[in-house]
Amino acid sequence: MRIAVLRGPRSFEVEEVPVPQVRPDEVLVRVAVSGVCASELEPWLDGPPPGEERHPGHEVSGVVVELGADVTDLAVGEPVGVWVTERGFAEYVAVRAAYCFSVGDGALEVALAEPVACAVNAVEAADVRLGDDVVVIGAGFMGNLVQELVSLRGPRHVVVADARRDALERADGLGATRVVDVTRESLPDVVRSVTEGRGADITFECTGTQAALTACGDTTRMSGRIAVVGFHQGPERTLPLAYWNWMAFDLVNAHFRDVDVILRGMEVGMRLHGAGMLSLDRLVSHRFALEDIDEAFAMLLDKPEGFTKAVIAFPETG
Repeated sequence: MRIAVLRGPRSFEVEEVPVPQVRPDEVLVRVAVSGVCASELEPWLDGPPPGEERHPGHEVSGVVVELGADVTDLAVGEPVGVWVTERGFAEYVAVRAAYCFSVGDGALEVALAEPVACAVNAVEAADVRLGDDVVVIGAGFMGNLVQELVSLRGPRHVVVADARRDALERADGLGATRVVDVTRESLPDVVRSVTEGRGADITFECTGTQAALTACGDTTRMSGRIAVVGFHQGPERTLPLAYWNWMAFDLVNAHFRDVDVILRGMEVGMRLHGAGMLSLDRLVSHRFALEDIDEAFAMLLDKPEGFTKAVIAFPETG
């Protein structure tokens, strides 16, 4: 089978390796797509240490093609979203059966269970309630997922902010009650206008940038909640902590390392996807062959107009 191996800065190589053997509690999954994640961008830019190699890829969906001896709750031919921590940019992955979740009637080619789980867990941790006023800063892939999931919880307003016209158009199409182009309007002013001067009950930061973090403090009401969903890489961030303390913000770190939490989020996400309650088809904007994986990462870095999410797509193999 083919697998992408990171050997240098911005440099993957595609190699032929044996198909992995399954253990008794594992299944072999033929990969359909593997998502390109922002958390892997910095490792791609820097490359591994000299003489070492890395095998990224953790946003996998595919079809079960072989069962381990002890597996009884999955079937050969079943389409699943999968949790792996590496080696996902490959034609096959061997994975514990407990880490696979049926996509039901949902489209397999967009069933990116791991990032969906991140958004599910973020919205649940932030505890969005009926009638809440919510701000989502960032209308990229994760911001779109958060917006869709927030909307399922019955908020009064969902205000989505971004600097990209195409991203705001997509957010509007996903049902935002108000979109804000931050290059043209003041986000705090808009939030105050739609919340009778009170501010948002919950603000989701979904960009991983300093500017978005700063904006959270200007949009959220006293004793409101700020959920950090964005993946913060690069320079250290700063916060006006004295002001945030005085405002009594409830801070939610919407990143999760507990395996049980991750798996529950995946199960919930695939239930919603399979039931047609979560629209993922319009969020995957670009597909690349494995040989073009460096181009996929370059697109994630540049984010051209119309970009939301890139995946590596695998044609069906024997």
